[in-house]
Amino acid sequence: MRCRARYLGLLAAFAAIGLSGTPVMAAETIVVTPQSITDEKAVFATVESISVVPARGRIGGTVIQLHVREGDRVAAGQAIATIGDDKLVLQMKSLDAQIEALQAQANQAQLDFTRTEGLVERGILPRIKLDEQRTALNVAENGLRAKTAERAVINEQLNQGQVLAPADGRVLKRLITVGSVVLAGDPIVTVAQQNFKLRLRVPERHARFLKAGDKIRVDGAEFVGEAAKSGVIDLVYPQIEEGRVIADATVEGLGEYFVGDRLRVWIAGSARPAFVIPSSYVTTRFGIDYVRLRKGDATIDVPVQRGRDLPTPSLPDGLEILSGIRSGDQLVQP
Repeated sequence: MRCRARYLGLLAAFAAIGLSGTPVMAAETIVVTPQSITDEKAVFATVESISVVPARGRIGGTVIQLHVREGDRVAAGQAIATIGDDKLVLQMKSLDAQIEALQAQANQAQLDFTRTEGLVERGILPRIKLDEQRTALNVAENGLRAKTAERAVINEQLNQGQVLAPADGRVLKRLITVGSVVLAGDPIVTVAQQNFKLRLRVPERHARFLKAGDKIRVDGAEFVGEAAKSGVIDLVYPQIEEGRVIADATVEGLGEYFVGDRLRVWIAGSARPAFVIPSSYVTTRFGIDYVRLRKGDATIDVPVQRGRDLPTPSLPDGLEILSGIRSGDQLVQP
C-alpha cells in the first residue's frame, strides 16, 4: 500500500508539473500549419523484362550444339546454338567437284585461245577461229563464276546454322535439346532483355490517382540486406484488366535474374490535410507523447497522438500528429 501511494504521488507531481504554467525560456518556436500529404497504398508488382524475344533458327536441320542454359547472360549476336544440315554439306561437296571441272575447262579454253591467237597473227588460221575460241573462253569463265557464286550461297546457309542472340539479356528458357529437328524460323531459346521493369497491378478505384511521373517505394524487406528503393512510374496502360490498372515503373538496382518476382510496392493515393512537425518537438513520458505549447508568457505540455513518420527534403525528421494540436498553435522545442 505504501509503494502504491508513493507511485500515485509521483504521478500527481508530474501531472502538476505538466499543467502548471512555467516561464518561457529562450527556445525555438514553430507555428502549427496544416499540410497536404499523400497517403500511400500497398500493391503488388512483378519484375518483368521490357520484352521477351525468341532466338530463332534461320535454317532447318538438326541441333548439333547448344551453348547456353537457363539463367545465362548473352550478348547481342552471340552464338547460342548450332544447327547442322547434311544436305547442305553434300551440296557443298558436289559444287566443289563441279568448280574443279569448270576450272579445268576454263584453263584449257585459255590455252586454246592463246594458241589460236598466235596462229591467226601468223596467218595460218582465219580470224573467225580466234572469235570462236574467245567465245568458248568467256563461256567457261562465266560458268566457273556461276558455280562459285552458288557455292557461296550454300556456304552462307551453313553459316546461318549459327543461332544468334537477338539482344542483350538473360536466357529464360530452352525450348529444344541437342538432337532436336527444327525448321527454319523455329524458336530455340527465349531471351529476356536486360533492362527490367516493375509492373504494377493497381485496383481500378485508385486509377484516377495514378499517373506517369509518380514516385513509388519498394520496401527494404523485399531486398535482403538492402535499404528501401524508390522509383518512378513510366507508363500507365489505358486498358483495365480484371479490375486492375497496369503500370510500368523504373527502379534502380531492381535486379535482373528472377523474372516474375513479386514485390510489395507503395504508391501515392489520395491527398489529405495533416499536421507534420519535427519529431524533436515530441517528448514521451510514461508511454504518453507530449508537445509543449506556448500560451502567452508560459508553456504547457499537451498530450498528442503520434502518427507515422513523414520525412521530407525540408523536414527530414517530420512526424504526423493525429490529434492534440490545431492550426495556429505555437510549439516550443523542449
